[in-house]
This record gives sequence, C-alpha cells and structure tokens, in this order.
Amino acid sequence: MKSRRNFIKRSAVIGAGISLAPNLVFPFNPKPATDRLKIAFIGVGLRGTNHLNNAVHRKDTEITAICDIDPKRIDIALELLKKDGRKKPMIFGKDENDYLNLLDAPDVDAVIIATPWLWHTKMAVAAMKAGVYAGLEVSASQTIEECWDLVNTHEATGTHMMFLENVNFRRDVMAVLHMVKQNVFGEMLHYRCGYQHDLREVKFNNGEQPYGGGVEFGEKGLSEARWRTKHSVLRNGDTYPTHGVGPIAAMADINRGNRFTSMTANATKAVGLHKYVVDHGGEDHPNAKIKFKQGDVITSMIECANGETIIVTHDTNLPRPYSLGFRVQGANGLWEKDGDRIYVEGQSEPHQWDNSAEWLKKYDHPIWQKYGEEATGAGHGGMDYFVMKSFVESALANVAPPIDAYDAAAWSAITPLSEASIENNGEPQEFPDFTRGQWVARAPYDWMKDEYGK
Repeated sequence: MKSRRNFIKRSAVIGAGISLAPNLVFPFNPKPATDRLKIAFIGVGLRGTNHLNNAVHRKDTEITAICDIDPKRIDIALELLKKDGRKKPMIFGKDENDYLNLLDAPDVDAVIIATPWLWHTKMAVAAMKAGVYAGLEVSASQTIEECWDLVNTHEATGTHMMFLENVNFRRDVMAVLHMVKQNVFGEMLHYRCGYQHDLREVKFNNGEQPYGGGVEFGEKGLSEARWRTKHSVLRNGDTYPTHGVGPIAAMADINRGNRFTSMTANATKAVGLHKYVVDHGGEDHPNAKIKFKQGDVITSMIECANGETIIVTHDTNLPRPYSLGFRVQGANGLWEKDGDRIYVEGQSEPHQWDNSAEWLKKYDHPIWQKYGEEATGAGHGGMDYFVMKSFVESALANVAPPIDAYDAAAWSAITPLSEASIENNGEPQEFPDFTRGQWVARAPYDWMKDEYGK
C-alpha cells in the first residue's frame, strides 16, 4: 500500500496534467497498474450497498474496508460479502470521523463514498489527500467553496476522483449522445433536463421501513428521511441537479471546449410537503406546523459559452410520474424522452414525430452493445454496472476517470447558484470556471474512442 501511495504522490504533477490534457479517453480496459483494486466503502446504506454488490461481482476487486456508523448496515454488508465467499474486511464506524482512520489504513487503494450530502466533499478531499482514488456519489458539493475544494485538492495532490453520476451511462442517454456526436441533430442549440421524481415517501416515513408509512423525518425517520428532508425545510434551490445536467453536459462538451457561463433560477411556492403531512398525518401532527422553504418546482436556465441554453427542473415534492425531462435539440432535429419521440428533418415525416425506439436501437452505443448483457441486474437498468466498471478500471490504471473533479464541481455548482438566484429574485449568477481557462484547450470527451480504435 505504501508503495502505491508513494507512486501517486510522486506522480502528482503528472496526474494533474492528465486531468487537463486534451486527449481524454473512456477508460474501459486500460492497462492496469495492479491486478486487483483494493477498495473500501464509506457509507453502506441503500446506495452504498448497491455499489458494494456491484464491486463484489467483479474479479478485479478486493473489498478491504467498510465504514458506517449504523451497525445494522455493517451487518448487512458483511453478510453480502460472506455470501460471495469474500474475506471479512476491516470495519470502521466507532464515530462520525472514523472514516479518516479507514483512509489511513493499509491496503486501501480506492474508496466509494455514499453518505449524506453534507459529508461528500470533506470525505472526498480527505481521500485525495491520503492518496486514495475517490469515487463520490451525487451531489458532490453544496457550496461554491466546496466545489473549489474538490478541484484544488485534486490539482494539489494529483489524486483522481470520479463523480459517480450513473445517468450518464443510461442506455438511451448514451444512444442519444452517440447521435449528437454523429451530428444527427445538426448543430446543437438547446437542452432540457431535470430531476422530476415524487420523493414524498422518501422524505417521510415512520422510522421502521425506508419508504411509505408515516410522516416522520430527522431522528424519527429512516434512511434518507433522516437527513434529506431537512434540506427542503431550510433551503430553496435545486438540491439535486446532476442526474439531469450530467448527461447534457457530456453532450454539450462542458469543460471540454464549452462551459457553463451564467444561470438564473426561480421557484414556485412550497405546498407539496405540507399537504402530504396533513393528508397522511393530520392537521394536528407536529410536522404540519413546519414551514418548508424549498419551492415545489424550481426552474434554472443556464447559458453556455458556445451559445446553447439549458433548462434544468427540480420537482420532487409533488405527485407525479418519474421523469428526467430530457430534450436535446439541434438545428436539424430533436429528441424528447417524455413521449419517447424523435424528429430528424429530411428523415421523419414533415411535422410528425417518430417513435424513438428504432432510432435508439440504430444508434445504440457501442459500449452498451459490448457489455449490455453483463450489465443485466446491476441496478438502475444496468447503468450502475458501467459506473463501477469505469471507476474500478480507472483506479486500477490510475488514470483520469470519465467524470472528474471539474465535472463534479461544475454540475454541483448549480445548487448554490440556484439558491443565490432565487434569493435575489432571479438575478443572474456567474458560473466559476473551475478549469481556470483550460476548458478551451481540453478536447471534447470521446466516450467511444476505445471502441472505435481511433
């Protein structure tokens, strides 16, 4: 372990250079620095356990340490490892800061961080400072200062971190990315996306089951209700932007020839969560007296350096079907996920939508064609397989991941910028340039380079 970390420290300058280099490639099957990745997990709740399960099913991983302050989650993780015939890892979790001892432990090359949001940046920063390749769950940061912390620490240490945004790997999203790169839609102009997901049963429960039943949160809640709901009480902004904006950023070459320049945001009044409490707990329930700050529908408009616009919607407190609201529009046509429809000028009937199924099949991404069968059952329709594959193979080779610290910072900055804009009646907010001007020189990320052999 010491030799690997010493190598990382010695190559700090090289590592920082890789992150800013123009020729980034999708790191599937790179030449590994070692045969098996010694990987640890900080946070083995529902999301962390999903990551653990995917790591266990790989032959190039060794699970060496687990950290969680909930003994029940540790027991579940250990049972999973035992069932797969894996040896018992080091266990941490005596207090909230025991993760620091995990990062200093021997035999930890990489770490997956899947904890409540407020811990994400500090844990990723600590991992990079310890020379441990970090995989960070969404959202990465809650403030602009934290966004800079991720970038500055990566550049100072040369240690990489991967932002684990799984929707970037969704099959239809990657097919549309393929279409964008093949210029099917022509020059790109406008995008829409968001996180539109009824989370009322996630934000409230009775403390006995993860979802459904009861209107409790905080100490009386379970799983995400213990911490996520408090953000809706105290904050008015888009607190979960990256599922939508991550795939759009890849299509728009953000940080690689393009960047976000400014944004405005507006919020509706807050009605949904209060109504849910009253409907399920009654007007006399203590939580019915809570005033929720987060607007039920938050709309952000982002302008890009190359002239495109992006509308991002956050809608989690009202009854609705799930949708990320994707719209990808160019001078020659567009794709809309809602309705599963595509229109391409010259190929579709004039003024008539095509069903997207045949188009997505035709442009199915080569990576999905090659690994789709292996991805079956990995979680979230198979895209979690690609998240883990990319993370493990990037960490083994100690190369820049497909979604890096600069991406994590830019995408996550939407949260504090939306809060500031809403607080100031929709006043435009400037996006920091987390690449310090290098976005001009960084070539557009080629997610298909290894598959095409270019």
